[in-house]
Amino acid sequence: MAREEVKDFYGRILGYLEDDGDVIVARDFYLRILGRYSKSTDITSDFYGRMICRGNGLTGLTMQAQEKE
Repeated sequence: MAREEVKDFYGRILGYLEDDGDVIVARDFYLRILGRYSKSTDITSDFYGRMICRGNGLTGLTMQAQEKE
């Protein structure tokens, strides 16, 4: 499982993207799951499993979670 850091303009870590084969999981700075992207269906879903968008929108979820805090 590869983990990639998502950083803001100033280099602060906002969260992480973990690639686990067919699924990429977005986590916030505290490693709480924000959402998932399925490569086979090309759909991004939030923590509750609701469809957010087609394509990979995990970076947006990570940035949106940072704005709430």
